Amino acid sequence: MKYFEQDFLDFFNELKENNHKEWFHANKKRYEKQVKNAFSSSVSAIIEEIQEHDSELNIDAKDCILRINRDIRFAKDKTPYNLHVTAFISSGGRKDKSVPGIFVRFSPEMVGIMGGCFGPSKEQLQGIRSTISQDPASFRKIIEEKKFKAAFGDIKGDAIKRIPKDLKAAFEQEPLIANKQFYCMAQRESELLLSDKLISELMKYWHTMRPFNDYLSEAIR
Repeated sequence: MKYFEQDFLDFFNELKENNHKEWFHANKKRYEKQVKNAFSSSVSAIIEEIQEHDSELNIDAKDCILRINRDIRFAKDKTPYNLHVTAFISSGGRKDKSVPGIFVRFSPEMVGIMGGCFGPSKEQLQGIRSTISQDPASFRKIIEEKKFKAAFGDIKGDAIKRIPKDLKAAFEQEPLIANKQFYCMAQRESELLLSDKLISELMKYWHTMRPFNDYLSEAIR
């Protein structure tokens, strides 16, 4: 099934040149149909596909999708709207980005596909590091798996600069233990949004990242 029309891409290209409330309000009906409703339908479809393999995922699209409005309170850039749509599809949804899942961002430039643990708490981070340090080879096997490596490359995330004494031995075995975030990321061409294969292609990435997500989910419990 096809979820997006060319006007989804056109809307954001035009918004880039007219990022103000007057233009947005004048194009509100267009936004509702071509962007908001279309994106919600695609996220619902992804959720339904995942539920075929993971019965524990119980969430609605509305609880996964971030607002198009930017938080400009402390930003130098005061343009009010994002130039993309984003959803955090996991049991935590948009309110808890520490829960591993598949996170998607659609824009005229790309289809962004992400997985892993974006914002672990101090306790969750300790759990991840402890799990890795107990068996670094198992963690390395997951992130070096051929399909995973081809799809996502290296694990992303900010890292601490000074390694505490209690982590130095584990750090020597697995440098990623210094990370404060553990996520993977891939990009596809924006033309994929106009294809009826969008959901099936995204599900390929979900299956590929699932062992990584499962590992982190166990570690943060």
